[in-house]
Formats: sequence, structure tokens, C-alpha cells
Amino acid sequence: MSKVSLKVVVAGRTYPLTVQASEVEKVQRAADDINKAIKQLQENFAVRDMQDLLAMTALQLATKSGRPVASTSNTAAPDYTEVTEELKRLAEDLDVLS
Repeated sequence: MSKVSLKVVVAGRTYPLTVQASEVEKVQRAADDINKAIKQLQENFAVRDMQDLLAMTALQLATKSGRPVASTSNTAAPDYTEVTEELKRLAEDLDVLS
């Protein structure tokens, strides 16, 4: 696939990107969505700091995207059995040396 140089404007700043030709429209739509969300937040809330607006927009778009957000409550506890056994062996070896 061919790569395309592209400039997108997000929050009033221009970012040069190199993307696959098939991704150009997707990237432009994403930039448009971000800018629309920022504008909506500016109109509805008394927030003027661009960093705050970008953070709020990121949270809003991430939760709206339909993708599951990583959760620590859904992850299985790590298995430390091997580490525990190795530590016991090392402790036994140290006991023999002392």
C-alpha cells in the first residue's frame, strides 16, 4: 500500500502525518470528530483551557467508541507460583550456607 502525507488540524494546531492511503478518510473524520467535540464542550461549559478540553474530549470519545475500556477488575490475578517456589529454594540455599 502507498503512504500519503497528510496535515490534520486538531484543536487549532496542525499535525503532519504519514498514513496509508486507505486510512486518509478515517484520520480526517477522526480529526473532525475531535474538533466538533471540543467546540461542543466550549459552547456548553465554561472551560477554555485547551488541555482540559482535549482531555475531556478524549474521555468522551473513548467511552463512546464502543470499544471496551480496559478494566483492572476483569483481569485475572497473576500467577506467582513459579516465583514463590524459586524464592523458597533460594531461602533454603541461604539457610544451608549460614
